[in-house]
Amino acid sequence: MKKLGFLMITIGFLSASLAAVWQTDAVYWSYFIPALAIGATGVALVRTGHRRITTAEGKLAANIESAETALRGIVENMAQLNDQKESINTYDIRHRVDELFREDLMTFVESRQSIAHLYGLSAYGDIMSCFAAGERYLNRVWSASADGYVDEVNAYLDKAREQFAICLEKTLKLKQ
Repeated sequence: MKKLGFLMITIGFLSASLAAVWQTDAVYWSYFIPALAIGATGVALVRTGHRRITTAEGKLAANIESAETALRGIVENMAQLNDQKESINTYDIRHRVDELFREDLMTFVESRQSIAHLYGLSAYGDIMSCFAAGERYLNRVWSASADGYVDEVNAYLDKAREQFAICLEKTLKLKQ
């Protein structure tokens, strides 16, 4: 369905463009409007095809499971990094952040839309609000580590851990 939609977009919009510029003083409206309608129908087909793929029940369940697993990994790694923060050189914490969190953060971000599809936009907003705060704090940790600010690294590690823990708790409550 998506391939047909892309083909219709291409044909429709190219035909409409051609009808618009065929003559310099007039537009062939009898060709332009149907061509534009074909292109618009193609857009609708592509969007419908994409929605079907992303909202397939098995895909949604797998994405929710991936998001939950990623959040568990983030929370565990936050606890581990928080426990070790005194023994790690401040300048090296940013490297640990890259090692520990990159994959789990990407996994969660790729699967986050399933939360909205299954539980609604309100639940999605609640979860993404605390996730975004945790991610922002983690970015502050990285920047403070690069600049060598020990106190800021320690403070924002605690804040990030707290936000990600809240995010995981809210995600687990959704499944109940």
